[in-house]
Amino acid sequence: MNKTLTNTIKNSFIKKFKAEPLMIFSPGRINIIGEHTDYNDGFVFPAAVDKGIVTGIQKSNANTSMAYAVDKEQTIEFSLDKLKPLAQGSWQNYILGVVAEIQNRSKTLGNFNIAFGGDIPGGAGMSSSAALENSVVFGLNELFGLGLTKHEMILISQKAEHNYVGVKCGIMDQYASMFGIENHALLLDCRTVKSKPFKIDFKDHELILINTNVKHSLSDSAYNDRRSVCESVAEMLNVKALRDATEFDLESIKDKITPENYQKVLYVIQENERAVQASIAMQENDLETLGKLIYASHNGLQHQYKVSCDELDFLVEQAKLNGHVLGARMMGGGFGGSTINLIEKTETESFKTFVAEAYKTQFNKECSIYSVKLSEGTHLIK
Repeated sequence: MNKTLTNTIKNSFIKKFKAEPLMIFSPGRINIIGEHTDYNDGFVFPAAVDKGIVTGIQKSNANTSMAYAVDKEQTIEFSLDKLKPLAQGSWQNYILGVVAEIQNRSKTLGNFNIAFGGDIPGGAGMSSSAALENSVVFGLNELFGLGLTKHEMILISQKAEHNYVGVKCGIMDQYASMFGIENHALLLDCRTVKSKPFKIDFKDHELILINTNVKHSLSDSAYNDRRSVCESVAEMLNVKALRDATEFDLESIKDKITPENYQKVLYVIQENERAVQASIAMQENDLETLGKLIYASHNGLQHQYKVSCDELDFLVEQAKLNGHVLGARMMGGGFGGSTINLIEKTETESFKTFVAEAYKTQFNKECSIYSVKLSEGTHLIK
């Protein structure tokens, strides 16, 4: 966790609201494998990281509540009894949505002030939105003694995203951010919302993220479109979700769906299996197998699910040229964001230099490269 960031948020809060805040850290997340399986009741393999959102929060004696986005230097004032979503894409909706969903559970809130900022790279696919939502619900729970469990908190965060932000996300982002364990990845069953932690010893390897710094505009609509394809095919197969389908089942309706949709569903079934295989590989400390599964995941996202883009594919191809990278794939919803790369530590610096130059030459823009460590989930900063 970033101490400088914590001090900045705390000081900004005190300066703006003239009070000492309660401080919360809520991490971003990576997902090692299991992409687009979460809303199909499947398995995912996320981990909380050491970059996230820091939030200061305190009760207010005013008749309204205020939220201050420190990085953007923007403030919103709102009444707890007159909440409604603002224009799509507004950061305010993450906060208003959480407050609305808490109240929908018949919990009583008083007015409060909140200030937040983060060091999650924008658009990197590391779920800064889930981190923000979790920090708000966690802080309000502490402040007003709401007695919410962490499980209830993540469902509130998810509902806020559905009803105020307009993205029908699965539960993975909120879960990984809330329940993260240092040096562990969580094999999460998105149906039962229970996870098994796997301690990860990357030995002489590490994870680096390469952010394309692009976000193609069709991401939200394409996401909702993929989701509806999965739901309609599950219905045709007479199963609750694609998690329950096999390749054999899918074969039985091949002539009833388009070849594109067949491939999308096949990808989900195969990716679900890869996530389970990855957990076995980790238990056996078999990083080579893990790397191959990661590459296979990208191949499916690129050619079957079709949520990748030129920039992401280029970065994965560059990784394949380097024998010291065991695996690489796009991470997150797609159409931009980051690749995750499992690389030998001794090679990291030369690979960073090489890939940054190659990317600049190819696309005439910079990529950003980050190392991440696996961290603890949402918690109070003492």
